[in-house]
Amino acid sequence: AVVSTQSTGGVLSIGSVMLGAGCVTAVELDSDAIEDLQDNISDFEIDNIEVIQGDVTSSILRQDFKFDTVITNPPFGTKNNEGADMQFLEAALSAITPQGAVYSFHKTSTRDFILNKLESRGLCVEVVAEMKFKIPHMYKQHRKKEVLVDVDFIRTSSKSSARGS
Repeated sequence: AVVSTQSTGGVLSIGSVMLGAGCVTAVELDSDAIEDLQDNISDFEIDNIEVIQGDVTSSILRQDFKFDTVITNPPFGTKNNEGADMQFLEAALSAITPQGAVYSFHKTSTRDFILNKLESRGLCVEVVAEMKFKIPHMYKQHRKKEVLVDVDFIRTSSKSSARGS
């Protein structure tokens, strides 16, 4: 079972299904994003994605059901969202099975902080990919038409579920 948080248009949810996930739960707060997500699910004729509207940092992911994989693209947690990335990550970590893993996107500039924080808790953390995200002008604090942001794709799990263990 896979859950994708901050699902927006559903790229990660739909990709999970296409890569063989049996069932996927997509969690998104924004109503417009949910509408886009549902349209995309319909366009791809997918029937095994459950869409839930809610805030992942609240109780949505802290229920009895646990997931094998959580994929999250949280707000980056800088400037006006300080700490938001870690709140999403904490919610994701609370939602995985003991053998599960969380895959999350974070600004590369926060790598040392995130790795140190998670490793100090005895978790296995690995940067599995480095990439660039093109961020368009979306908010009033954005001054440029678009900007390229260095981003890490990070895998977090317990030591016992680390790859190769």
